Amino acid sequence: MLKLLRYLLPHWPSLLLLAVCVVIQTYTTLALPDYTARIIDEGIVGGNQQSIFHNGLLMLIISLIGGVFMIGAGYLASRIATAFTMTIREALFSKVEQFSLQEFNQFSTASLITRCTNDMQQIQTVMVMLLRLGLMAPIMGIWAIAKAYSLAPGMTWIMAIAIGSLVGVIAVLFGIALPRFKLLQALIDQLNLVVREILTGVRVIRAFNNQAYEEQKFTAINTELMNLNVFVNRLLALLHPAMLLILNLTSLAIVWVGASWIARGALQIGDMLAFMQYAMQAIFAFLMISILFIMVPRAAVSGDRVLEVLETPITIRDPEQPLSGAQRGALVFDDVSFTYPGAEIPVLQHISFTANPGETTAIVGGTGSGKSSLINLIPRLYDVTSGRITLGGVDIRDMRLDDLYARIGYVPQKAVLFSGTVASNLRYGSPERSDEEIRQNAGIAQATSFVDELDAGFGSAIAQGGSNLSGGQKQRLSIARAIGRNPEIFIFDDSFSALDFGTESRLRAALREVTDQSIILVVAQRVSTIMHADNILVLDNGRIACQGTHAQLMRYCPVYQEIARSQLSESELGTPESTLATAQQVTT
Repeated sequence: MLKLLRYLLPHWPSLLLLAVCVVIQTYTTLALPDYTARIIDEGIVGGNQQSIFHNGLLMLIISLIGGVFMIGAGYLASRIATAFTMTIREALFSKVEQFSLQEFNQFSTASLITRCTNDMQQIQTVMVMLLRLGLMAPIMGIWAIAKAYSLAPGMTWIMAIAIGSLVGVIAVLFGIALPRFKLLQALIDQLNLVVREILTGVRVIRAFNNQAYEEQKFTAINTELMNLNVFVNRLLALLHPAMLLILNLTSLAIVWVGASWIARGALQIGDMLAFMQYAMQAIFAFLMISILFIMVPRAAVSGDRVLEVLETPITIRDPEQPLSGAQRGALVFDDVSFTYPGAEIPVLQHISFTANPGETTAIVGGTGSGKSSLINLIPRLYDVTSGRITLGGVDIRDMRLDDLYARIGYVPQKAVLFSGTVASNLRYGSPERSDEEIRQNAGIAQATSFVDELDAGFGSAIAQGGSNLSGGQKQRLSIARAIGRNPEIFIFDDSFSALDFGTESRLRAALREVTDQSIILVVAQRVSTIMHADNILVLDNGRIACQGTHAQLMRYCPVYQEIARSQLSESELGTPESTLATAQQVTT
């Protein structure tokens, strides 16, 4: 938590002004009992009416001044706290944006959302209290004790006992409540995770008629969170009656002892009342400090969770001396192997191939063969474990990430659109594109037909995640978005699966006209999508079982033959029946 306080340094002028406001506010608060004592001793008891009006007027002026500085202190504390948390939230979001998939695997999405929202709210709330009470309470407590001691040194033992009792009560409550604060934040994480999982999978839940089970799962974690909150709040609720009891007993003791002092002529009535007010202010000051000691640990838990993200080392970052790699050239996998962090078995082993500009390289294989893992290595979502990947002769690890990303047009397996309009989504990543260019890109992606049917055409609204479009429509818009970047490398990660065969055929034909100078990588499950590729990689258990054209693979690659014949007839494949027998005699 203390490490986060460095984000307060840019606000030091406001902090200095806040300190001035707090000191003046505290001075005005502690000055009032003195004037009260004078009014009673000189005015009421002594019969000096002028003293009553004079001291009363001064009390009014001091109260107004104190009120002004109190408002100023509240405003500055709120402003500093909100700016402080805004700065941390921006740093947190910026750090998460730099995460590779390896770092994302350390934190669930629900946990990252909780850290950016709930944890930051906890920090902000406590920071406001800390800036106000953390500055004022120690000053007021020490000053009030000193003022009380100057009035009646022999009665300060009453204040010592009261403050000691209050601190003891709070220490016990603090010791019980602190471990629960960490558990509270963990339970909020779990609740967010369950809610997100249920909302994301609502269609599957309804399809399997499993609403009751999911409701029970949600109720269980929600009830646990409620019970823990109730326990902590009940525990903290004991503080109020304990405080009132200590305050009332302190007042009683001061009146009891003070009355005997007044009877002996050792103390005046006004001074006793002033002493009582100073005692109350000292006790309230220590109470505020104690409350901070209760609230700060909860914020410290949130701060540690935020700091955990901020201090997570980034495994994939820009090189210290990046190479430009500006020349267009081939994409080469040179004996690449890759193992997921924490895994024992490599998911990719000794992958070597070359993808040349103007050529289409297809990747096919069974489930779990490593197709998506191979694709994720190109934009450095992960880094290779061994071997290297070069682009234009330059190792991609020696290139700036922004330069690498600028050369890639990526169409993911699950199309991702953002809330906005059709046009804003097509301009995503290349905002300089004109309306005519957007229409051309949509035409190549076979998206113009359905976009023109929308109420506002390219100005039509897109819901979050593109939920108001079908799967095929989202995929076509994702392809149009990638085309608009005119990238050096096109990556289609099973991006044609939601398209019918006719639309896919027209789209591939249109793509060939605008991607003749680009490297095209296609991951596909359908053989019909990759039949005309210049080079087809057949992955099997993380290795390249075969590579070549469709015709070549149908002659000598049994793995590819099995995949192809499971989808297409012999006439569609254009391969004689005798090919299988020939292929079985050829080793890879």
